[in-house]
Amino acid sequence: MSSEYAKQLGAKLRAIRTQQGLSLHGVEEKSQGRWKAVVVGSYERGDRAVTVQRLAELADFYGVPVQELLPGTTPGGAAEPPPKLVLDLERLATVPTEKAGPLQRYAATIQSQRGDYNGKVLSIRQDDLRTLAVIYDQSPSVLTEQLISWGVLDADARRAVATHEDA
Repeated sequence: MSSEYAKQLGAKLRAIRTQQGLSLHGVEEKSQGRWKAVVVGSYERGDRAVTVQRLAELADFYGVPVQELLPGTTPGGAAEPPPKLVLDLERLATVPTEKAGPLQRYAATIQSQRGDYNGKVLSIRQDDLRTLAVIYDQSPSVLTEQLISWGVLDADARRAVATHEDA
């Protein structure tokens, strides 16, 4: 394992641990000594290689999929990622409520959950688009076309949806 990869892996391990509000000693206590603070710390610093088996066990301990612990596998020269799905909230406010009511309520809920009230744009995930497609009783690609026609989504969203549907 290259030292750069080990450091990236360690950064992911540290991020997951801190998201769970655990110190290194907290990991040791919570695992009842199965995971020693010094060992987990050496994994996080990239000073010590972790076996696939131990990584799987650590992922299980943290309650996350192993993939969440692995650094990105996309090489530097890979194709660019698909564009994000970004709702134009100012434009959404101009769409009649009888058309856009469900989307307006959904966007307001996301804003509330995130504490994101800039009022101009809102990034949504592919899962959000699929949920909205169910609400509107349309396929994600048909809904995307509808949102583009309303001016709520940029035309680049077509590529994001097509890329995701191909996967």
